[in-house]
Amino acid sequence: MKLIKEAFPDVYDGSVYAILRRLHAEGYTETYMGETSNGPKRKYYRITEEGRSYLNLAVSEWKTTLLAVNQLGVT
Repeated sequence: MKLIKEAFPDVYDGSVYAILRRLHAEGYTETYMGETSNGPKRKYYRITEEGRSYLNLAVSEWKTTLLAVNQLGVT
């Protein structure tokens, strides 16, 4: 969350967790419980192979969109 907050300071924690839950429900992530130095265990998410495929498709689509916008002279 620290990295997300630094990159996107206006994004609410609840928004990030809602997206993670949706990605998990669609099979793009899996969860596991991890140890902490103090306090209760925490839930962590990691990307699945299906999630990696989805990510690669989304990045490809983004690059196509970016190229089209750049060709219009909009930067």
